[in-house]
Amino acid sequence: MKNYDFLIVGSGLYGAVFAREMTNVGKKCLVIDKRNHTGGNVYCENKEGINIHKYGPHIFHTNDKKIWDYVNSYVEFNNFIYSPLANYKGDLYNLPFNMNTFYQLWKIKSPVEILEKIKNQVDTAGFTTPSNLEEQAINMVGKDIYEILIKGYTEKQWGRKAIDLPTFIIKRLPVRFTFDNNYFTDKYQGIPIGGYNKLIDGLLAGIEVKTGVDFFENRDKLSRLADRVVYTGKLDEFYNYKFGHLEYRSLRFEHEYMNQPNYQGVSVMNFTEKTIPYTRIIEHKHFEFSKQSGTVVTKEYPQEWKPGMEAYYPINDAANTEKLKQYNKLVKNEPNVIFGGRLAEYKYYDMHQVIASALTKTKALKETF
Repeated sequence: MKNYDFLIVGSGLYGAVFAREMTNVGKKCLVIDKRNHTGGNVYCENKEGINIHKYGPHIFHTNDKKIWDYVNSYVEFNNFIYSPLANYKGDLYNLPFNMNTFYQLWKIKSPVEILEKIKNQVDTAGFTTPSNLEEQAINMVGKDIYEILIKGYTEKQWGRKAIDLPTFIIKRLPVRFTFDNNYFTDKYQGIPIGGYNKLIDGLLAGIEVKTGVDFFENRDKLSRLADRVVYTGKLDEFYNYKFGHLEYRSLRFEHEYMNQPNYQGVSVMNFTEKTIPYTRIIEHKHFEFSKQSGTVVTKEYPQEWKPGMEAYYPINDAANTEKLKQYNKLVKNEPNVIFGGRLAEYKYYDMHQVIASALTKTKALKETF
């Protein structure tokens, strides 16, 4: 006899939302996580009253009022607006690329003149049909911005030359011709007051959760506990890497507490020089407008993923896309397993997209009960 309706492998946003929705309709769920904490990559570690985004900065943003209301029903969000800066050889530039950036770079105030300058650089480059990221970026913003603010950062982030990266990576980059430093254009944006742990704790309230449990160490035994498994881990690992590893970029973080109230005056500063090994410095207290006497800063170092490392960004090139197709054929033959989230779907998701995906899946399931 099964003890649970659902065994949920992973307590990140997808798993937590799934467990909440199923519990709300009377289904019994067990949530397990390999880590010694819940929340996946949105987990916050508190130091000296500061919520540290342990696995990199997470800014919630969405245009979907239902999603916004949903998360706010578990924890109130503040009105944080993401406005990072770029540092190139000590000079600072506003992000995303906007009239402030262009003025800092060229001392030009007119949008018409800016457009003309970029057009001239694009025409000179002559990439009518961009075939890689470098050509696509120059085609969007010209050579000056590409060389100063894109090339070095991108090549550090992906560990590959820009000419070897696909065009789609850069296409979502915001470019605007107003003096607007708000990185996201979404109507709703913020950080949970008290940190993301409050959101996860709210979603998992009253649900049985076991941390420090590795699904693959007791796979058969754990799977027998429930009618269905909800799997949010790496897709290739579920199939014991039958078609080889799906590749990722990983990250390494160096956290440092400083006995001063303010280090850089902004939550995130990108470092776009190739010679600086980290891509950005995060100062966590600015996410929640904190007033502590000290501060915590984190340097973020991209690195090539290897087995045993945390997987962050899927590398959706041709080779990995082909492997993914092979794995997805196997997924179709798993009637008692639900695959969800960025790792199980090998897809880059923003947080609101993860929640929307879990809500869509659970809504469909509820209609079958």
